[in-house]
Amino acid sequence: MADGVGGIRYPFPEAPTEGEAIKVAEGVLWMRLPLPMALDHVNVYALDDGDSWTVIDTGFASKRSRAIWKTLLDGPLGGKPVNRLIVTHHHPDHVGLAGWFITQGTELWMPRTGWLLARMLTLDVQELPTPEALTFYTRAGMDAAEFEKRKTERPFNFADCVVPLPQGFNRLQDGQTITMGGRAWDIRMGDGHAAEHATFWSRDDNLVIGGDQLLPSISANLGVYPTEPGADPVADWIASCEAFQPLARDDQLVLGGHKLPFTGLPLRLIQMIENHHGALARLLEHITTAKAAGECFAPLFKRTIGPSEYGLALVEAVAHLNHLHQTGKASRTLRDDGAWAFQAV
Repeated sequence: MADGVGGIRYPFPEAPTEGEAIKVAEGVLWMRLPLPMALDHVNVYALDDGDSWTVIDTGFASKRSRAIWKTLLDGPLGGKPVNRLIVTHHHPDHVGLAGWFITQGTELWMPRTGWLLARMLTLDVQELPTPEALTFYTRAGMDAAEFEKRKTERPFNFADCVVPLPQGFNRLQDGQTITMGGRAWDIRMGDGHAAEHATFWSRDDNLVIGGDQLLPSISANLGVYPTEPGADPVADWIASCEAFQPLARDDQLVLGGHKLPFTGLPLRLIQMIENHHGALARLLEHITTAKAAGECFAPLFKRTIGPSEYGLALVEAVAHLNHLHQTGKASRTLRDDGAWAFQAV
């Protein structure tokens, strides 16, 4: 790791306003797009390739986002074309407008797993929860009133906020080097928050593009979903953080997918690892008597979970319980109500 572990600092304490760009390094612009949720923004970046731009991530597909992009393209980006779009991972706030950029002649570059998931989920429109989703909710011990409500409601669909992705993309792979913004970048894949999440480490200066894998002051959601109910994203996340540690230096300016650019990555990686070890320890103490995921919010989040946060809290609780079960620290039995009950071994 780097020489010593310094504190986390924010060299750019004010975020760009709507339609504005802030220069964070030579040839690198930081911009923001709004999101209709508690985490109300996503960061996007543009790297100057001379006669064109490389853009990192896109925001949701919405009329407002398109209008902001048009303002940015005509204003701070000076009317130069976007020849290349990099999508760090498949989540809608990052891939939402990729299809819109492609229709304007932009080439799409992203990890293969992310492209496959984004394309699959965008095409898989559901008017009601699938039987597998209802079983997943039951196994997780979802609150009965919440279950009854969700059972008859149209679920969230990727197609609601992601422009359809056409066939064909350019693959980003772990260990590759890519040139953008006048710099050579090493590509390193993370995991846990999203499968095969791309991060970029400049060989020529102190810049790191971290997406949601490297965030300064919030924890990326580690969720388990009906598509893979036995997943252990907590193990994937911790392994990724540990793999990044030899690459991290205190002076690196990390450009994340949310919040502010920051320095102090060695300390932040330690915090991200310890955050989950601490949560797992609290959870293990909580399940000395058997409990389902829906009964485990208190030790994990240490705050009241409201209706808007319930879904994300539930999938994260499942993730941490799966980890304890798969590492032999908890047993799992099926209760009469259909929920998996986990108990410390």
